[in-house]
Amino acid sequence: MRLSILLFVFSITFFSCDSPKKKEKVREPNSFAIVIHGGAGGGIKRDNISEERQEIYKQKLEEAINAGYAILEKGGNSQDAIQAAITVMEDSPLFNAGKGSVYNSEGNQEMDAAIMNGKTLNSGAIAGVNHIKNPILAARIVMDSSKHVMLSGKGAVILAEKYGIELVDSTYFYDERRINQLKRIQGKEKTQLDHTAYNPEFDLQDHKYGTVGAVATDKDGNITAGTSTGGMTNKKYGRIGDVPVIGAGTYANNATCGISATGTGEYFIRTVASHEVSSLIQYKNQTPKEALHHVLFNQIEPLGGEGGMILIDKYGDVYWDFNSSGMFRAYKKSNGDAKTEMFEITE
Repeated sequence: MRLSILLFVFSITFFSCDSPKKKEKVREPNSFAIVIHGGAGGGIKRDNISEERQEIYKQKLEEAINAGYAILEKGGNSQDAIQAAITVMEDSPLFNAGKGSVYNSEGNQEMDAAIMNGKTLNSGAIAGVNHIKNPILAARIVMDSSKHVMLSGKGAVILAEKYGIELVDSTYFYDERRINQLKRIQGKEKTQLDHTAYNPEFDLQDHKYGTVGAVATDKDGNITAGTSTGGMTNKKYGRIGDVPVIGAGTYANNATCGISATGTGEYFIRTVASHEVSSLIQYKNQTPKEALHHVLFNQIEPLGGEGGMILIDKYGDVYWDFNSSGMFRAYKKSNGDAKTEMFEITE
């Protein structure tokens, strides 16, 4: 009897030691990465954008990604990195954020921005602001220097000014084509996303696509996500989209991933899109690729929504997906892997 028991115990020990264990994925030490987007939409097609214009967008996306990457490479934190990348895009008239922001129904800008720290879950957002040259900097002030998560309108501008964030006159945002875009749809009781499909009344070669965003993970493994937008042309009633709503257009959590979204914001709010992706990864054990696809194609698209999301997971891997024809996007990783794309997804 004793011999049988001993043989049984030995066999369990032997086979347990010999049984192959599933190798857990680990993050490479001191690795870092950054991914950005400059908006998604049905109008982003090869036939709609000249090669010359494509090169202009490509250069600006690479300027932005390199600005953030340089900070990470020197050991800087992910908050500073995404801030640097987004600021480059906000300063460019190519995108619907900062300088390139669209006009509301009254002929002014109403900009939104948000930033979130994946380590602490601390976050800051501003909504419906004007005169702030770089809205992402104001969102950072809300996160770092206030007890609040979101400030809107005049209050957000007052806080930004208090902390030395640069304010500009409304002429800084002036763009003749943007004004003409507004005039075409005024009086028709409609708004126009800056991501929509080709409109024959509008010269697409001069069209500026929407929301900008960035996600980065630094050498310490901390993830930060940020997003900035000018919203919709001819928007009324103080409309606020998904960008400043934490969990909708912007979300970061070191336990899962960081996400920045772009598209028809109402649908990203209704599905709490960014947080939903994180939850599917955390609680359903879905891969980031599966989670992004599920939210975009099984939740947002059936409601009539369009757009895309960029993501960096806790291992430092980069993902993106969109249900429109294109999305301006780029990433760069410490292992030398880098890519800049605009149209259909390539493996």
